[in-house]
Formats: sequence, C-alpha cells, structure tokens
Amino acid sequence: MAARQKFGQVKESILLALDMLQRNRLRSFLTVLGIVIGVTTIITIGAVINGLNANVLGSIQTLGSSTIIISKLDWATVGRPTPAMLQRKNLNADWVDGLLTLPHVVAAGAAQQIAVYVGNAAGGMSEVRRGNLRAASVILEGDTPSIAKISNLDLAQGRFFNDTDENRRLPVTVLGHITADTLFPRGEDPIGQDVNIEGQEFTVIGVMQPQKQALGTGENPQDNTALVPFSVIRKMHPENRNILLLAKADSTKNLQLAVDEVREYMRRMRKLPSDKDDDFALMTTNSFVQTWNRISDGIFIVMLAVGSVALLVGGVGVMNIMLVSVTERTREIGVRKAIGARRSNILTQFLLEAVTLSGVGGALGVFVGWSLVFIVRLAFPSFPASVTLTLVILGVTVAAMIGIFFGVYPAWKAARLNPVEALRYE
Repeated sequence: MAARQKFGQVKESILLALDMLQRNRLRSFLTVLGIVIGVTTIITIGAVINGLNANVLGSIQTLGSSTIIISKLDWATVGRPTPAMLQRKNLNADWVDGLLTLPHVVAAGAAQQIAVYVGNAAGGMSEVRRGNLRAASVILEGDTPSIAKISNLDLAQGRFFNDTDENRRLPVTVLGHITADTLFPRGEDPIGQDVNIEGQEFTVIGVMQPQKQALGTGENPQDNTALVPFSVIRKMHPENRNILLLAKADSTKNLQLAVDEVREYMRRMRKLPSDKDDDFALMTTNSFVQTWNRISDGIFIVMLAVGSVALLVGGVGVMNIMLVSVTERTREIGVRKAIGARRSNILTQFLLEAVTLSGVGGALGVFVGWSLVFIVRLAFPSFPASVTLTLVILGVTVAAMIGIFFGVYPAWKAARLNPVEALRYE
C-alpha cells in the first residue's frame, strides 16, 4: 500500500512537471536548450569516436595479430620523432635471414616505401604512366615475397611477387586498386599489361583489394600504390636506406616470446651493451591499438568538457526556472502544507520536477544527436558512426544528474517555506 502511494506521488510530480512544460513552452525550451546542446554533443562525438574506433582498429588488424614491425622510428608514438630517434642508424635488410632462425618466428621480410610523410600519414611522390594516362602521387613500395604472408595482403587479381621475381630483379608490379582504376579506366584487365614507373617499364602481375581507411571517408592514399620487388626498389633508389623489417610470430599466444627474441637479436646486431636503451622500435598491433586508445580517450575527454559547459549553462537555467516556479506556486505550497504535506513531500515533488525537466532536455539531446549521426551515415555510408545504448544511457543519466544537482536548492527552498506566510502570498 505504501509503495503504491509512493508511486502515485512520483507519478503526480512528473505529470505536474510535464504540465508546467506544456504551459510555458518557450520558457521551458530555452531552459533546457543548454542541456539539449550538451547531450547532443556527447552523443554525436561518442558516435563519431565509435566510428573512428571501428575504422582504425579494422585497419590495424589488417597487419595481423601476430605481426612484429621493426623500424628505425617508433610509429606508435604521438608527436614528432625526437632528435635522438632521427640520429639512429638505418636497419639492414640482410638481418631478415637471422630473424628467420628465431624459434618463434615463422616468416620475415623487408619493405621500403618511397613516400612523403605529413605527420603519420603517407602521401605518394612517384608517378605511374600508361600511354596518355597518368597516376600521380603514387606511393612506391618495395617488398620481399614474404610480406604478403606477414601482412595478410589481399589481391583482387593476379599474384604477388615470388622468389624468382626477387632474385632476378624482374620488372613486375602489383598495383593498388586506385592506381589500377586510373590506368585501366574502362574495365580493361591490367594483368600482363605494361606500365611506366619513374621512366622504367613494369609488367602488372596483380591488383590489390581496397585497403581499410583508418581516418576519413575519401580515397585512401594506401590504395594509390605500386609495389615492386624489394631488390628492384633498392636498385631504383639506392639513396634511400630507410627500410622496415617485419616478422610473423608462430601464434598470437607466443607473440610476446617472439618480440623478446626479436629484441635480443636486434640488440646483438646493433652491438648494444646491456646498459644502453634500444635504438630501434618494435611494434605490434597492440602498440597501435594502445596509442589510438589514448588519442580517442583524449578526444572524448576534450569534447566531454565542451559539452559540460553547455550542460552547466543548462543546469543554471533549470535552477532559475525552478526558483521562478517556487515563487509562482508559493500559495499552492502553503495550501499543501496546511492540509498535511510534509517537507519531504514538497522536496520530492520539486526535485522530481527538476529531474523531469532535465530528462526531457536529455531525451531531446539524444534524439537530435541520433539525427545528426544518421545524417553523417547518409552522407558517408562507409563511415560506421553508431549511437550505442551506452551513449544513450550516458546522455540521459548526465541530464538527470544535472536536474538533481541544480534542483536541490529550489526544492529545499520550497520545502522550507512557512505555510502561514505562504498562504498570505499574493
């Protein structure tokens, strides 16, 4: 019986709050506008970060969960390389043979990329021609045959390099799908056709599948590529000695063992004493995932702070409207107290009204945020932005907490009114 009575009081308070919203629509809208903006910001940014996470993590996973990248510089760090990193010696491609002797390494290879880097993004600087057709800003990359196995490269057509191509320095190439579409625009079969790369003739032996793009929704620069055998790019660009070594662990379970073996081997090759730090970087998919998580968490915190400003403004608006409501309903409060209402009843009523007001703002914010995300999905179908249940719960909960925090004082003020003075109020 008591529970039913309590439920009836809560229901009555919510209906009163909704009635107040209905009677003062413009004032109520302006009151909750800050909350709507704040919750919309949280929902939208959260959904965009969900989409970025899906893209970035999907792109990282294409490297393979058991792949180890050995580099002169650490790609998994945020910011520019330090002067000490830039002064490190380049890696030696001959160390691939030594990596293959390690107990938990099943494949190893070398890669060299001719590209210009802006931050951590690569843009091509080579040109590939076929007759009058030209593919500009192509990333030229040299790979050993084992790279296809290590990096899980998927081909749409043809094949990847083999040991014969590598040992004989054969002029063959595997094109990215954007490069192939540019040079063979009318559905022509590129396999077996010749293209000109930096003034040299190459035979196309394969075309890669589109690569997943970590950030953005336009063309992926990694699809505008021309891959050639590693021995060929060493001959084309002897001046460029900045190479990568890649190794593949025999299983994900033994990845850390493989990393330790590779680190020990690299330190021997570098002749580093035990008291010296590594002058090379070892990276796995976990390294990139951890770095991205730090970046995305930072983005979300910043945007949450921006949204909090709007929520703070909305909270002040809720407090203001509730104080006005207390003043307008002073006589009503006096009548309720005169017929037996307790302070707790008045406090609960006005607190529930504040929470309802904020909750309506939160619900509107969720709807507007979802609508914006829906528009983004329509404009960029490949971008997997999504509003999760967690985001919805977070938005509504934050709005309700704003109502409680900023509604306490007006509710306390209403509960403390003297019933005699309240009845005299005009």
